[in-house]
Amino acid sequence: MIFNPAARGEKARHFRDQLAGLSTRVELKPTYAPGTGRPLAAEAVRAGFETIIAAGGDGTLNEVLNGIGDEPDGFQRVRLGILPLGTINVFARELRLPTTFPAAWAVLEQGRERILDLPQVEFQREGRPERRYFAQLAGAGLDSRAIELVNWEHKKLVGPLAYVVAGFKALAEQKSQITITAGQARHTGELVLIGNGRYYGGNFELFPQANLQDGLLDITIFPKVNWEILLRSGWGWLTDQIHQAAGCHTLQAESFVLAAPEGKVPVEVDGENIGHLPATFSVRRQTLRVVAP
Repeated sequence: MIFNPAARGEKARHFRDQLAGLSTRVELKPTYAPGTGRPLAAEAVRAGFETIIAAGGDGTLNEVLNGIGDEPDGFQRVRLGILPLGTINVFARELRLPTTFPAAWAVLEQGRERILDLPQVEFQREGRPERRYFAQLAGAGLDSRAIELVNWEHKKLVGPLAYVVAGFKALAEQKSQITITAGQARHTGELVLIGNGRYYGGNFELFPQANLQDGLLDITIFPKVNWEILLRSGWGWLTDQIHQAAGCHTLQAESFVLAAPEGKVPVEVDGENIGHLPATFSVRRQTLRVVAP
C-alpha cells in the first residue's frame, strides 16, 4: 500500500488510525514528496507483489499507475487497488467504489477484478520522448492552465474551491488555440477534455457515452471559453445538455494528436500537469487490472 502520511482531511486522519491494524496484512510504503509514489510502485512490481494499493487521491493513483507501467509486463503481473482518500477521487467514483474506509477496504478484501482500458499520452520533455498513463481523464487549455495557477497552500485549506479560484484567474487570460486531429476529423478550440470514463471533476458526467472497456477515448472540444460559455455550461450541467449549451464538439477515437501554435499549452492527466503540447493520445485496450466491485 502506497500512501501519503501527510495527507489532510477527515478520511486521511481516519486512515492513519487504521494503519496499526493494517500493518500486519499489507506492506506499507509512505510517500514523503510528490513523485515518490511512482518509484515505490515500480519497486513493488520488482519485489513480486501481486496487488498494489494506491491510498490517496487521483494524483497518488496516477503515480502508482505509472510506476507499475515502468516495469516490463507490469500490468500483466500486478493489479491495482484503490483506497479513495483524496479531495475528489474521480476514478473511484467511476468504479463506484465506496468512499468510507471500512467499505472500501472490504472491496479490496473481496478481491474482485475488472480488466479496463488504459489510456496513454506521449509527448516531448526537453527534447526527450516521454509516456504517461492515466486512469480517468486528461485535458489541455483552461483546466490545465488552472492547475498551473492553483495555490497549493490555499488548496490545503479550502479543498476543491482552490481549483475554482484558479479557474477564474485562467478564464481572464488570453487563450491559446488547440487543434485536435483524429483521423480525418479536425477541430480547434480553447479547451479540450478527454475522458476514459464518464466523469470529470467529481460527479459531472461530461462524457456520457464513455466506457472503460470500449477501446475508445471520448473527447469534448470547447471552441471558446469565456464568461458567457461558463454560464451556459453551468445551465447545461443542470439540464443535462452541457454540450449543446456550450456549443461543444464531441467525438470518440482510438488515437489523436493535440497541438498548439505557441507550444506552451500544458497537458494534465488525472488532475496533474505533466508537460506541454504537442501530444499524442491513444488507448491500450483491456490492459489495466483493477480491484473493484
